[in-house]
Amino acid sequence: MARAQGARAQMALAFETTYGTPPAGGFTKMPFASTSLGSEQPLLNSELLGYGRDPLAPIKDAVTADGDVMVPIDAEAFGFWLKAGFGNPVTTGAGPYTHEFRSGSWSLPSMSIETAMPEVPRFAMYSGCMLDQLSWQVQRAGLLTATARLVAQGETIAGATLAGTPSDLELRRFGHFNGAISRNGTPLGNVISAEITYANNLDRIETIRSDGKIDGADPSIAALTGRIEVRFADQTLVSQAINGDPCEITFAYVLPSGESFTFTAHAVYLPRPRIEISGPQGVQATFDWQAARAETSGRMCTATLINSIASY
Repeated sequence: MARAQGARAQMALAFETTYGTPPAGGFTKMPFASTSLGSEQPLLNSELLGYGRDPLAPIKDAVTADGDVMVPIDAEAFGFWLKAGFGNPVTTGAGPYTHEFRSGSWSLPSMSIETAMPEVPRFAMYSGCMLDQLSWQVQRAGLLTATARLVAQGETIAGATLAGTPSDLELRRFGHFNGAISRNGTPLGNVISAEITYANNLDRIETIRSDGKIDGADPSIAALTGRIEVRFADQTLVSQAINGDPCEITFAYVLPSGESFTFTAHAVYLPRPRIEISGPQGVQATFDWQAARAETSGRMCTATLINSIASY
């Protein structure tokens, strides 16, 4: 009897033409480290009296389909998650191609994602997937991964794949060693770690339906927040926080082969931090920043991916 193992699991993704309807083809095999994407339906205890001490049968509650997918930040596959979070990119060039994903779009694409456990076999197709949040950490060492939080319309379980034969991508991962942080075009020093979280703040349309699915997930006011932890060496960031002025912060990753990923928050506002001296070691300061729409660019952030993919 075969037992499911994560090492044999696979994931395939395709963008939908109609929300909630998986396409007949065009799936792409996606690299991932873990996933909690799934559908659950809790049970409600019976509240009725008069039938003795033993409870009556429980009643099924509403179905919820959502979860997180941990993915590598790489030169090709990460573009699918950026498209899900920001919408269609503005693509220029003729190889390499420059894909510019811009915040502020009211129309976001939906996806169908299949997770496969072929040894059972179990092939779960999640249709109507919308990206609610995309986050990652910047640090000195370790693996560079991002977490994509998804809201799906529903789940369909099959004994054979519905994704056909997905196409493969060349995996070119970025690492923390390839990263750099700049402020207003100048390298930002003394940074210990950083966090970036972009949220679409999806609004689930939970109408009454016989199949228990939602009607959709509409994007509301977006949010771009994070945290920067620095060694306290100068007053640059503290002075900005006190004055209330915004700055532009860019997180960039470049591979030796030429592929790159650049994420720019155009107007970052810093809170005034508490500067603590906790002992003889170095003093550190933490800034829980948030971004807003910049007047110069007309948007909050831009994600630029340069690779050999012609289009997403």
